[in-house]
Amino acid sequence: MPSLAPRAPDPNADVLISPGYLAGPGDSRRIFNTLDVAPSWTKTVAFGTDTYHTSPCQRVRVANPVESFYGGWTISYAEDPLGVPDWITTFDRNTPHEIVAAFTKTLVDGLHNNFADHLSGGRHYTGTSPASLIARHRWEPVHGSRPFRSVSPDGHAAYQMRVGWLHEYDELLAPEKSTWRMSAGTDPVYTPSWQAFFSRYTPQHLITAATAVFTDPTPVPRVTDQIPDRHRSLVSVTRRDTSRPDSRSAAALARSAHSQAMPVAAPPAAPPTLATHAGPRRQR
Repeated sequence: MPSLAPRAPDPNADVLISPGYLAGPGDSRRIFNTLDVAPSWTKTVAFGTDTYHTSPCQRVRVANPVESFYGGWTISYAEDPLGVPDWITTFDRNTPHEIVAAFTKTLVDGLHNNFADHLSGGRHYTGTSPASLIARHRWEPVHGSRPFRSVSPDGHAAYQMRVGWLHEYDELLAPEKSTWRMSAGTDPVYTPSWQAFFSRYTPQHLITAATAVFTDPTPVPRVTDQIPDRHRSLVSVTRRDTSRPDSRSAAALARSAHSQAMPVAAPPAAPPTLATHAGPRRQR
């Protein structure tokens, strides 16, 4: 793939980067904009840097704790607002913002009726799954791998599914034990540049929205200087036509909402929830 050398463009130039999962985190304003204008959601800024959003039903909390171990974004949902979360999703600080934005936009838009529109029979239900999207883009399954994973055609992105029994609270406490993981980098499995974790009961349509962007080969806009140095030899860089609006994330969300499901087997059903009391959850 072409790199920025030897004729490196202006470090402040607007460019298009492909694949998007190696483009770096980019500008997170789109994520903040979605949450800031969400009707009746509340926003709190702590310590001058950490931002927290809470849904009007008090069931969803979105945290952007800059100085925490993962940084990035942690989203939790609890049917009982004062109880242990039913699911937690974590995007680390280097996750491309397009992936996080797709997840949060779908979350905010569907929460008002508890995602009924995205369930079977709902107006936004398509049956599309992360597995079908991965197959559509010809990601290769790694046979015999544990956890099971599929790898992108260039070998620099991976989608991983943990199989076998796992106590549900373990993955709520430790993101690395989550059922699903997205990652990318020069070695996306063992030394990824970024990771996103989804616990077992994260709604499938939310993971699908993020996967639609993760697997989309469409180039993403960046400023040249935002491309991670270790990825520069792995990406294609073209000049961006600044007269045209950036519609990539909107297009990816549309494909996720309206595409038809492919005949690909969905991940195995999760084991039943254990009615076990959990201690307090530590900050991620």
